[in-house]
Amino acid sequence: MRMEGREEMQGAVGLRCTWDIPSPAGTQAKWVKLNVGGTVFLTTRQTLCREQKSFLCRLCQGEELQSDRDETGAYLIDRDPTYFGPILNFLRHGKLVLDKDMAAEGVLEEAEFYNIGPLIRIIKDRLEEKDYTVTQVPPKHVYRVLQCQEEELTQMVSTMSDGWRFEQLVNIGSSYNYGNEDQTEFLCVVSKELYNSPNGLSSEPSHKAKLLQARGLRM
Repeated sequence: MRMEGREEMQGAVGLRCTWDIPSPAGTQAKWVKLNVGGTVFLTTRQTLCREQKSFLCRLCQGEELQSDRDETGAYLIDRDPTYFGPILNFLRHGKLVLDKDMAAEGVLEEAEFYNIGPLIRIIKDRLEEKDYTVTQVPPKHVYRVLQCQEEELTQMVSTMSDGWRFEQLVNIGSSYNYGNEDQTEFLCVVSKELYNSPNGLSSEPSHKAKLLQARGLRM
């Protein structure tokens, strides 16, 4: 089978994987059997060569790699077959699909062994987002109650800064008499959000938090 040009597949988390697919030599068989840790996988040379710098592509093309074969002629690879399925499927359709109980770290380890660059980047991005989501603590709300007179209220509210915002105003009546006029007293409740950061609490979200918010991920 001969494929010309380039083939593009849509990868996970928005990464578009593009492969140059070489045409196999006429004497090479189309189908390839791989014995990975005792489990046999059947695929094509076209699939294995979608990432040309990978171990799998070099193996089936016989480039400087010597691999034993079992009694059926399958290439023997001493690796964990559990994580090989997602790797092979990624080469087939360009997407990372994992069962809910499968550890992405295990697939990453195998992807690095087989030297599949696009898959390595996708898994690392996914793990980074997962770690951040798990460890991210919601911001803490700090409240303050300020007492002020009526004539001071407008100035105080208009000059609030450093992330403080107005929450509630409580009229506590005319407790004091200044001159000939009673001055109404208020309690002003203000709040501020504090975020966790490596250096302690901060009034600003971390750079990573801002990036995730921009990408539409929930904090």
